[in-house]
Amino acid sequence: MIFDRDRQFQHEALLLAPYGIKSQFSRGREHSEPDDPMRTPFQKDRDRIIHSRAFRRLKMKTQVFVAHYGDHYRTRLTHSMEVAQISRDVARALGLNEDLAETIALAHDLGHTPFGHAGEETLNQLLQPFGLRFEHNEQSRRIVEKLECVYPNFCGLNLTFEVRQGLMKHQTPWDQNHKEFKGASLEAAVVNLADEIAYTNHDVDDGLRSGILKERDLEPLGLWQNATELVFNHYGRISDPSIRWSRLVSQMIGVMIQDLIAHSSQKIDSAHLKSPEDVYRSSESWISFSPKQAQFNREMQSFLMQNLYFHPRVLKRSQDGQKILEKLFKTYHKNPGKLPLEAQLLIRSGEKPEIVIKDYIAGMTDEFAKKSLKEM
Repeated sequence: MIFDRDRQFQHEALLLAPYGIKSQFSRGREHSEPDDPMRTPFQKDRDRIIHSRAFRRLKMKTQVFVAHYGDHYRTRLTHSMEVAQISRDVARALGLNEDLAETIALAHDLGHTPFGHAGEETLNQLLQPFGLRFEHNEQSRRIVEKLECVYPNFCGLNLTFEVRQGLMKHQTPWDQNHKEFKGASLEAAVVNLADEIAYTNHDVDDGLRSGILKERDLEPLGLWQNATELVFNHYGRISDPSIRWSRLVSQMIGVMIQDLIAHSSQKIDSAHLKSPEDVYRSSESWISFSPKQAQFNREMQSFLMQNLYFHPRVLKRSQDGQKILEKLFKTYHKNPGKLPLEAQLLIRSGEKPEIVIKDYIAGMTDEFAKKSLKEM
């Protein structure tokens, strides 16, 4: 028996909750195209994202630690994969569309600059004098709708409405003036908090392995205390630090996922949601942690902000990256002839130089940005 697209549609109809988005009833694509006989629309979108150039570049873009720290630290690519895995697990448990959640998760960081959030802040500051701004969710949408050119008749990946909406609803409103869409799909909301689960825990893991964070500093935190108790009860004392950290971080992820599923399920059930439209018409946050868990999460994020993200070693690399992006932007703006020919042609055709430069720099990997500055 072959589980083709139509059989998968039937499978979704049987398994998904009434408020989960069925791919059979997708609102479609901007440009019409033939259906795939084997893949649902969201599976097709997922594959397009994975095969995109922007997705491949994530492997050399900073998460917290730049590449020189070592091979085992997270990059934007591995972070996106971790978010996708968590999103699938949560979506499955809540009766939501796993493929849609996974697709949004894989694409949610496509628009990030090199050198992490520091790079994003720098590019945003450089654009403001021109009446422009940089925001990575908007850039992710721009990439999939315009910058990835792989078809002869149009630019963009021609993704379904639900994926494109999810990329914006992952953090910011799709269209505040559209009465039909006050809120995000539940799948997009799942990705938003899966992102929080992923970066909170892998930043703890990377921070410990880098030596910047110490276990004794984490001991007062509620999230760490809970994980320590559960791990000790199961394994006893683990003497190997690397194994101990792996089990503790894994336990924290599990605790956060379980809390998110349980609390979100209670909220959804109490609201008696009947369809995705009920979700779209509501501004309520149906996907959320319990108040106690949310407090633990905020406590951990505050700790990471003070002890990891603003640590001198991390700040130094971030500041170095910011200087590189600033020099690149100003050089390209003063002399557009240093841009690749394709970018020069866009400026000659009437595109604002600042937008062309923004798109080019935002798409760079950390190493390519360094190399580009050296070659000027």
